[in-house]
Amino acid sequence: MKNRKLRIGVFGGARGTAMIDVLLHHPDAELVAVCDKVPALLEGAAKKARECGVEIALFPTFDEFIDYDMDAVVLANYAHEHAVFAIKALKNGKHVLSEVEPCETMAQAVELIETVEETGLVYAYGENYCYMHDTFEMWRRYKSGELGEAMYGEGEYIHDCANIWPQITYGERDHWRNREFANFYNTHSFGPLMMMTGLRPKSVVGFEIKPFDDNLNLGLYRGVGIEMVTMENGAVMKSIHGWLKREPGSVNYELYCRKGSMETGRLEPSAKLNVYKEGEKRCSGSWEHYDPETTVAAEAAKHFTGHGGSDFYSTHFFIEKILGRPDGEWSIDVYHAVDMGICGLLGYRSVLAGNVAIEVPDLRDPAQRDAWRHDNACTNPDVAGDQLLPRSSFGEPYIPDEVYDRVRTLFEEGRLASDY
Repeated sequence: MKNRKLRIGVFGGARGTAMIDVLLHHPDAELVAVCDKVPALLEGAAKKARECGVEIALFPTFDEFIDYDMDAVVLANYAHEHAVFAIKALKNGKHVLSEVEPCETMAQAVELIETVEETGLVYAYGENYCYMHDTFEMWRRYKSGELGEAMYGEGEYIHDCANIWPQITYGERDHWRNREFANFYNTHSFGPLMMMTGLRPKSVVGFEIKPFDDNLNLGLYRGVGIEMVTMENGAVMKSIHGWLKREPGSVNYELYCRKGSMETGRLEPSAKLNVYKEGEKRCSGSWEHYDPETTVAAEAAKHFTGHGGSDFYSTHFFIEKILGRPDGEWSIDVYHAVDMGICGLLGYRSVLAGNVAIEVPDLRDPAQRDAWRHDNACTNPDVAGDQLLPRSSFGEPYIPDEVYDRVRTLFEEGRLASDY
C-alpha cells in the first residue's frame, strides 16, 4: 500500500459526487468503482472519471460492489442505512468513510462500534459541517486553550427542503426522508460543537416543534428537532435542525467559554467568524472579526468548493488516517460519530416521554452496551419490528397514495413542489 495509491469506491452516485471529485484529484488515492441503483448516476460518474483519464468499474448492487478490489469505500447512500452498509464493508475488509447519519437505532450503534473494534479497520464519519472554514477554525482555536473551558453553545441548521421534495424523495411513500423523525438528522447542528470542544454528551432533552400542515400535500409530516445536550463538564449545548421559514436557510454556531466566546457570521456582510476574548478586567475585552483562511492541507483544499470546501476535508482526513499520517487525527472516529448521532435518537425518546432528560450511554464502555444491543426502536418498520415508533409526536395523519403519485409526477417532469 505504501507504494501505490489507495483504491477507493463510492456507494451512492448523487451525494457521492463530491467525494468522487476529491478522489479523482487526490495524490494518494484513486477512484476505482461507483455503485448506484440509478443507471443515469452511474453513467454520470463514469463520464466524470473519463474526463480525468480514468476508467472505473460500475455496479448496480452493493453485494457486487463490495467484493471488488478496493482498500476502502465511501458510503453516500440513504442516510438511515449507513450503519448497515458500514458493517458489511468492514466485515469485507474495507475501510469506511460514512456519510451522515451514523446509525438509525441504538442496536446499530453497538454493532457498528464492535465491528470497528473487531476488524481494526478505519471508520471515519463524514460530518462535513465540522470542516467548514468557520467551524474548523473554531475547533482549532478552542484546542489552543485561549478561550478556556466551554460553558454553553448553540448549533443551528435551518433548511426548508419543501420545494425540492420531489427531487429528493422521488415520490416514494417509504423514502427515508418521509419516514424519519424530527430529531434524527442532528449532527449538522450538534456535531461541530461536540468536536470543537472535545466533550462527550451525558444527557439529552428533546423537543419537536409542531409540523407544518401544508407539508401534508408532499407526503411529509414531522416537526423541527431540538436537543438540549448536557456535556460531561456540565456545559449545555442547544441543537436545532429542520424546517423553519427563512430564506436562505441558516447555518450558525455560537460557543461561550470561561475566557470569551466565538460565533459564526450569520448575517451578511458580517465576517464569517467573530471571536471575543476577555482581558484582565471583568467585562472588558476585545473582538476579532475575520474570514478564516485554510491552514490544513491548504494547497489541495483550495481546489474544492463542495459545502464550502468541507467535503474535501472529510475525504482527505479519511485517507490520511488510513495512511497513518498526522492530519488523520482530524478524522472523526466511530465513538465520536455515535456520540453525535445517538443524541438525536435519544432526543426523540425524550420527546415521546414528555421532554424528560435521557442519559446518553458511553458506548466506548463494553459494560454499557448490552442494555442497547437489541434496541431497534425507530420509525422504520423494516427495522423496528414490534419496537416501531410514531414518526411524529403530534400524531400520524392519513396521507393518501395520490399525494405520492403527484410528487412522483413532479419528480419525473423535473418540477418543484411550488409548481402545484
